[in-house]
Amino acid sequence: MSDGRHEQQEATVDTRHADPRPPRGFWFGLIVAIVKPFMIVFTKCRFSGRENMPRTGGVVWVTNHISHFDPVVLGYFIWECRRIPRFLGKASLFKIPVLGRIITSAGQIPVHRGSAQAADAFRDAVAAVERGECVGVYPEGTITRDPNLWPMTGKTGAARIALMTGCPVIPIANWGAQEVFQSYTGKLRIRLLPRKTLQVRAGAPVDLSAFQGKPLTNELLHEATAVIMHRVAETLGELRGETPPAELYDLRKARKGEENA
Repeated sequence: MSDGRHEQQEATVDTRHADPRPPRGFWFGLIVAIVKPFMIVFTKCRFSGRENMPRTGGVVWVTNHISHFDPVVLGYFIWECRRIPRFLGKASLFKIPVLGRIITSAGQIPVHRGSAQAADAFRDAVAAVERGECVGVYPEGTITRDPNLWPMTGKTGAARIALMTGCPVIPIANWGAQEVFQSYTGKLRIRLLPRKTLQVRAGAPVDLSAFQGKPLTNELLHEATAVIMHRVAETLGELRGETPPAELYDLRKARKGEENA
């Protein structure tokens, strides 16, 4: 019988490991040096669909958001895909002592919501894709409020980046991070033991051909975003062995309903 560490290693080995990794630099190398041993020791990772992540060239990957811990899981997954992840993250994270310095130096992209700098993140993301980088976007903008943790409706940034640059959009689903860190419970509690199983799956690129070559109106971007988010939900359904809801949770409608109650 193999131990948990052996299971972790088996789950992350495939033929891509014969390929050279991209240059990571000092700061991203520091992140890898901290995160990878931590994940091997304290978690059991089951990664699938890595063949769907392009090995080179600009790409946008989109994912569901279930925990404050899942960026760590997804960053590790993208690294195991032989790519360096460039996250779009809340600007407040970049102001945290030490952490802010590390993630800024590692090339992550701050998002200044509701400010004059809000457009900078979009511009920086487009530039990163055009340089051939692997940019990660949380279209929901926050951890899901769906009672059953299905993805919510999304914001249009990922669709806009993809349609402007022509890059592929890879839907990624993750499940299990909520067992490590349950968000919005009112308590800051991280549960590492017993070791949790963390699942991540990348699906085939989203087909956005119906939207390409057309003016990027709000209506078109919302339609393209709906297609992307349903692909993320379908991929999550495969991980969970369940059928996702036909209509995704809409946080804005829910908040309006609460205000009118």
